[in-house]
Order: sequence, then C-alpha cells, then structure tokens
Amino acid sequence: MGKAADSKEQQVDYLKNRLDMFMNVIDSLDPESTDVEDIDRLIQMIDDLEAKYERFKNDWKEE
Repeated sequence: MGKAADSKEQQVDYLKNRLDMFMNVIDSLDPESTDVEDIDRLIQMIDDLEAKYERFKNDWKEE
C-alpha cells in the first residue's frame, strides 16, 4: 500500500492517515443498514491500527 514509513514523523503521519480513513468509514455508515460484518470490519481496522502502533512504538524505543 505504499512505501514503508521509516522515520518517526512518517510513522505518526501514517497512523494519522489511518485514523482519518477509519473516521471516514464510520461517517459513511448508514445506521439503518449497518450489519455485523460492517462492525467486524471496523474492529479489524482498529486491531490492525493497534498492531501497527505497537510496532512503531517498539521502533521508537530503539532510537
């Protein structure tokens, strides 16, 4: 999905962009037609974001 985020600044920008994408997905959901699969996808997005944050956090400790 693009090149790797190497610097801390790039990593923070990546996380911000992913959060923005998540918020856009939430904003686009229709409460009347949202189903369990939609909620599962949102949970997976958060899990993926958390995993990426943990990886970046470990990178920052090594600096």
